[in-house]
Amino acid sequence: MKQSKHITEGAMLLAVFVILLLFTMFVPVISFVGFFLIPVPFIVYASRYSWKPSLVMLGAALLLSLLFVPVVTLPLSVFAGLGGIMIGVAIHDKLTPYETWARGTLGYVFGLLFVFLFTQYFLNINYSQELQFVIDESLETTMGLLQNVGLENQQLDEIQQLMEDNFSNVLKLIPVILVVISMVIGLVSQWLSYKVINRTGGKVHQFPPFRTFKLPTSIIWLYVIALLIVWFGTDSESAIAMGANNVYALIGLLMVLQGFSFMFFFAHLKKKSKALPITAIILTVLFPMVLFYLVLIIGIIDLGFDLRKYLSEKEK
Repeated sequence: MKQSKHITEGAMLLAVFVILLLFTMFVPVISFVGFFLIPVPFIVYASRYSWKPSLVMLGAALLLSLLFVPVVTLPLSVFAGLGGIMIGVAIHDKLTPYETWARGTLGYVFGLLFVFLFTQYFLNINYSQELQFVIDESLETTMGLLQNVGLENQQLDEIQQLMEDNFSNVLKLIPVILVVISMVIGLVSQWLSYKVINRTGGKVHQFPPFRTFKLPTSIIWLYVIALLIVWFGTDSESAIAMGANNVYALIGLLMVLQGFSFMFFFAHLKKKSKALPITAIILTVLFPMVLFYLVLIIGIIDLGFDLRKYLSEKEK
């Protein structure tokens, strides 16, 4: 009976997945939304039956994807299945929402890597060349506009060199960009799955208040090590230097989240409106060059000196 329930529910969720996959492919209006929706059937199934039945469901999904446009549906199925199963199994194992999010992010990172490798091999898409083409087009357009403004040749050369350096730095941070994309997809798909599970499974899953978000203290040492390599490394083109740059950038973004979380904690502690930290987030997004590093420093201080514990004890 139990095995029959596994199969029946798996078949139903597999049908939902196929429908979402087809909508994502052929309905442009919801294609973007589809990236967040297609992992949901895997998350729901894995949250109930763990990883073994979920892998069977993923295998069936891969076989079905071959019936449509496999060069598109197959990598999408792998992407959704890996991330979805990682999140679902974490829910099944009763991990915290943030631990679940971390596992889902890892699954989506592997899924995106598979998508890039698959499309590069079977569709002959050279992403390095494509990115370089986009960069060259952007540089040409920008320099053309600046020439029309009437800048001198020396100024134009300096601006072009600065832009080329910035684009080069962005290319070196592609691993971080992949992780950030995976984090966003993981967060949204996990939140959507919580809504589905709460409605259909009789359980209550939700993210805790953002003010409780806190990174492990040990991560600050990784940040310091990466920072030292970035500052004092001799060869900026070496694999170690590029790895350190990516670790430094990624942990820096996480520290900013820690800083925003502290703002919500402080507003709650002082019984202030949530509008204040929300306004701070909006201003940071609008003026990142000014406020990003300020929030980063707040996050580092909060994590390194356990500022929340100190303020909580002081408030008593």
